Amino acid sequence: MALSEDQIQYLNSHPPGEAVARALSELLDNDQDLLGVDANERSITFRFALYLQQHFPDLTVDCEYNRDGIEPKRLGHLELYPDSEDDDAKTVFPDVIVHQRGTRKNHLVLEFKKSTSHVDRQIDLRKLRGYKQQLGYEHALFVEVGTEGKAIITALEWA
Repeated sequence: MALSEDQIQYLNSHPPGEAVARALSELLDNDQDLLGVDANERSITFRFALYLQQHFPDLTVDCEYNRDGIEPKRLGHLELYPDSEDDDAKTVFPDVIVHQRGTRKNHLVLEFKKSTSHVDRQIDLRKLRGYKQQLGYEHALFVEVGTEGKAIITALEWA
C-alpha cells in the first residue's frame, strides 16, 4: 500500500513532510506483515524511525526519548489526567522525535496511534501541542496507522 496523493500533499505542507512521507511509504511497503497483525505500537514506531533517520543525517531520530537536554522531558498540566488538581509536570515519552541530543534543538515530534486503539486521539494532539509550546518542537505530527489486515495510514494531523 502507499500514501495517497492527498496525504503526500498534506504532509508536504510542513518542511519535514517530504521526509515523513518517504519514511511512511517505506514502512507501508516493507512492513506490511507488522502492520497487518496489529503489532505493538513500539515495534511500528521503531521501524518507522529507522526509515526516517535516513532523511535527517545531521540530526538523531529516537523513539520514546525522555530527555530535554540532560533533564527528563516534562510537560505541564495538559488536562491529560483525571485529577484536575494535579499541576505537576509529567514526564513524557514521545513516540518518535528528530532532534539533536543533549541540546534543545527539537525539530520534529510524532505521536502514533494504531487504528485499533480505543484511546481518544485528542490526548495525543494535546501532547503534540504541548511539545511545541513547552519544549520548543518546530513541528508536531499525529499519525494513525491502520493495523487491521491492511498496511495503510488512516489519519494524519499536523498540530
